[in-house]
Amino acid sequence: MSERNIPENVKNVLVIMTDQHRVDTIGCLGNEHAQTPNLDRMGEEGFAFTNCFTPTAICTPARASLITGKIPLKHQVVANPEWNIAYQCDFKEGEWTYTQELRDHGYNVGIVGKYHVGNILPDAYGMDDDSFFGAINPVANERYVQWLKDNNLPPVKAHDFWQGKLPGDRPGHVIAARLEQPEEATFERFIADTAIERLKQYAKDWKENGKPFSLDVHFFGPHLPYFLPDKWFDLIDPNVVEIPANFGDTLEGKPQVQSNYATYWSTSSFSNEQWKKLIAIYWGYVAMIDFEIGRIMDAAKELGVLDDTAVFFTADHGEFTGSHRMNDKGPAMYDDIYNVPFIAHIPGVSKVGRCDKFVSLLDLPATVMDIAGLDTSLVEDGRSIVDLTRGEDVPDWREDIVCEFHGHHFPLQQRMLRTHDFKLVVSHEGINELYDLRYDPYEMTNVYNAPAYRDIRADLSKNLYYQLMERGDETFAKWMNAMTDYDVPLGGTSKSDWDDVSDDDGE
Repeated sequence: MSERNIPENVKNVLVIMTDQHRVDTIGCLGNEHAQTPNLDRMGEEGFAFTNCFTPTAICTPARASLITGKIPLKHQVVANPEWNIAYQCDFKEGEWTYTQELRDHGYNVGIVGKYHVGNILPDAYGMDDDSFFGAINPVANERYVQWLKDNNLPPVKAHDFWQGKLPGDRPGHVIAARLEQPEEATFERFIADTAIERLKQYAKDWKENGKPFSLDVHFFGPHLPYFLPDKWFDLIDPNVVEIPANFGDTLEGKPQVQSNYATYWSTSSFSNEQWKKLIAIYWGYVAMIDFEIGRIMDAAKELGVLDDTAVFFTADHGEFTGSHRMNDKGPAMYDDIYNVPFIAHIPGVSKVGRCDKFVSLLDLPATVMDIAGLDTSLVEDGRSIVDLTRGEDVPDWREDIVCEFHGHHFPLQQRMLRTHDFKLVVSHEGINELYDLRYDPYEMTNVYNAPAYRDIRADLSKNLYYQLMERGDETFAKWMNAMTDYDVPLGGTSKSDWDDVSDDDGE
């Protein structure tokens, strides 16, 4: 058991997660045009981490890391099941999860909304299950359809579809549309209502029986496509939106797959003015979810559990929304999709402030275990951030962060080392990337082959190599011998029955 230096009454946990959510869409994190009063309040009363990174910018493996506390390579669920690319879809039998650990120690544990971790239901991992399958809002779900009927709300219809064009003037992906529903009928409202009902149940058990709870509320948005009622579709004036600074990235000197992905998402088929509107719609989606988050927080206050509950807000990964001429997320390791919002408020512990230390979604399960007074060492690849939220200097905290990618529409192996000043990305297909974030914060210019960066490149490659070896990523570390100019010590990775064979006569 860990030493618990947290007020005795603070045992409950509320984790609110969004999907595909850029950091720069939230007011308290720097967007002056965002309309996110509830997240802003959370940030103004809590502790925000500006350098939180997802272990991988793909929904399922990131969420799998969240409940196991393991990097994707270890839990091995490394791709979305509906885009399966010959990887396993579910945890192996006996996989440890912090949710089951909490359940085993007397917690009510629940999940409402998006789960998206394979095909095995959350109750197999200790959670009361109010989750829904799918990558995007499952508006045909029977529970949602019945909820609409029970509340005399209209069924889902939409118009004004925003759709790109593929080469040959073929129709591309639908990115946005207007819902012909009032805001009371959205799937986001359904998730919030369901969460409030579950919260009422848990609050009653806490008040009457002292049974603590851990509740995750996972919204499907603002993952595209952005289907919104008029109120939210038109909330943000496109004239206040600035085109992303890296929108004009030529992608020259970068892996070809990035240019292919820009084509796949029909980025060039929209004008700049249309892109401003699409980004405004995306911000409107964030605002709509913020409103529902406010309803959940108000319910927690009315139920009298806020002072006893640690609240966390984060996202599984970010979204391009035109950055680097791409949409969605995918085969590139830019901050647009790897840097995620992370706000923490632990009553009686957290100071109000900001922290630029590197933290990860992997740290969240360790933090919840810490709040519960359980053994945080069970979380293999994460550390508790409780002391960081006090504003304390935690010894030996990470000075950089490593992320991984295994593919989305197709297998693609990439590894990233991110420091405060530089980013190195090594790819199995041969074009590596190096960005000097001091002068190029939007990651426009790949300086990997620039002679002036040779020593920096070598130092970063060496650092990444040894961290990959420590993480158990030996196969990719060995690959780096061919893919970088760093002289990888192959003796550290070569393992075969021939290793002990000598060329002498044995005397």
